[in-house]
Amino acid sequence: MDRNIRTVDDVLRLLDGLLAPHADRSTAGAASWWDGFYADRSRPVPFFEAKPDENLVSYLDRGLVTGGRALDLGCGPGRNASYLAARGFEVDAVDLSPAAIAWAQDRAREAGTDVRFRCGDAFDLVGTELSGPYDLIYDSGCFHHLPPHRRISYLGVLDQALAPGGHFALACFAAGSVGSIGSAGSEVSDGDFYRQPRVRGGLAYTPEALRWIFSALTEVELRRMRDERPRSPRFGEPFLWTALFRRESGRDGSGGAPHSPPVRPGRHTL
Repeated sequence: MDRNIRTVDDVLRLLDGLLAPHADRSTAGAASWWDGFYADRSRPVPFFEAKPDENLVSYLDRGLVTGGRALDLGCGPGRNASYLAARGFEVDAVDLSPAAIAWAQDRAREAGTDVRFRCGDAFDLVGTELSGPYDLIYDSGCFHHLPPHRRISYLGVLDQALAPGGHFALACFAAGSVGSIGSAGSEVSDGDFYRQPRVRGGLAYTPEALRWIFSALTEVELRRMRDERPRSPRFGEPFLWTALFRRESGRDGSGGAPHSPPVRPGRHTL
């Protein structure tokens, strides 16, 4: 007889264990799946090209985001991390996949950019190897692969690592869209996610859902990613939402009530 639930982290790990292996894209056990995904660098996947997201370029060009320290969550082959470094940021970047990190390091060497890459789970590394505060936390395609319960951990990362006055920027699947490589995310409800273990490929979001989840932050801009032509120096696919939020001084990023203690990535007692 097991009676092992005592903390919030115990609950999160229990829910992690309910995920079918073929549907897991976010825990340490998913690293091998992502290694397979990135194994063939010549595959015609749009975001395999060494192009930064068009919205990220726009934020910097318009002065919405300025220099400082940046963290790229789920950096993949490092296209946005290298771009940020080339624009003068001090960049940390993390991904679960050793294959993705190796590719990102190769690209950074070729581009002559200085990025500190880390392979592992951001929920474990933030606060240790990835020490904030960061002026920009950028996520292009990581958040939408998290199961619903891990949004708690994600908000804890923002609370712990995002500097007051800093920005959080996100690109994620948009509900009601079809992407260039197939379905752009499942629209299954949070509850049904756990009843349908075959859900895979990420979750789609509405603007209202994003505003609710990140309601502790101030919205700067939320729009569809602009469609970029194949020869464009920027990546852009309209099946993605792009969102830019700012953390105001004196407010946490956990999404809880202002008087509530923040939810952090570490251990919590119920």
